[in-house]
Amino acid sequence: MHKEWQPTCTIDNLRLRAQLFQSIRCFFSARDVLEVETPLLGHACGTDPQLDFFTTDYIAHPQRDTLFLQTSPEFAMKRLLAAGSGSIYQICKAFRNGESGRFHNPEFTLLEWYRVGFNLSELMDEVSELIQFLSPGYLSLNAPQRFTYQDVFQRITGLDPLTFSYADYSAFALANGQPEALPICGYEHGLWLDFIFSHYIQPHLGQSALCMIYGYPACQSSLARLNSLNPLISDRVEVFINGIELGNGYYELTDANEQNRRFDEEIAIRLESNRPVTVKDKNLIAALEYGLPECAGIAIGLDRLLMVLTGSLTINDVLSFPVHRA
Repeated sequence: MHKEWQPTCTIDNLRLRAQLFQSIRCFFSARDVLEVETPLLGHACGTDPQLDFFTTDYIAHPQRDTLFLQTSPEFAMKRLLAAGSGSIYQICKAFRNGESGRFHNPEFTLLEWYRVGFNLSELMDEVSELIQFLSPGYLSLNAPQRFTYQDVFQRITGLDPLTFSYADYSAFALANGQPEALPICGYEHGLWLDFIFSHYIQPHLGQSALCMIYGYPACQSSLARLNSLNPLISDRVEVFINGIELGNGYYELTDANEQNRRFDEEIAIRLESNRPVTVKDKNLIAALEYGLPECAGIAIGLDRLLMVLTGSLTINDVLSFPVHRA
């Protein structure tokens, strides 16, 4: 049994983490993608109603400010893109409050990258190339899979994810023995989609294969642009292997007014649901007004990727000191 001072992962997994980081850097160096570093502490934070964050007090007498530990480096990296950095990537820590469990630790490691001039399909191509580059010797994968969100949702549940029907969604939950979904999700389309997708669809995705689900409903667009041919869907992709979500990416929204509107909408939702108050990132809005180049970007959870590569059952097996031993 481990003593509290000892790491929860093996020394072999520590070595694998170091090798993984080195391989990622080789992959992007060969493609002339610049490695960057952005602050972990900031004056603003994401507004996503589903995420909670950490704050700390910055004291420089007589000044006292509240700073946020970043849930993602996305906003700062987009400011670099607007300033002319070209394609960039980053390996860094990110922080999300209240997230602890088999696949979660409140402090975790992300690989995030942005490719100038890429659309969503080209980004998915590069995700496939990266995973194929990293997996030999650790994981044998079948051919990559791509499905639209609507296709996989309807095929597994028989429900239409693009048109909200409380009656249909609640009937499905009751028929499958989960009446708790009704008070949890209420009349929020996005909450119903998250609940149904996580319980009934995600476990089946990417069995011994890289699976990418794209074309998410517009109500889950977050930081992605809406599809030019169908405004009911967004140009968003999520990445799965063996039912484990590894990443979330977008054909990035470049419209400052639309992004500002979405921030305000998410802040209002947070207030209505009594979630902690966040601060909108005005520097990101200013960068979008200046001009974000056409680009696509994605964040991959490296701790979860290490879980998949090692066949680990819990994230603690690939972390040196998870939160309960930090």
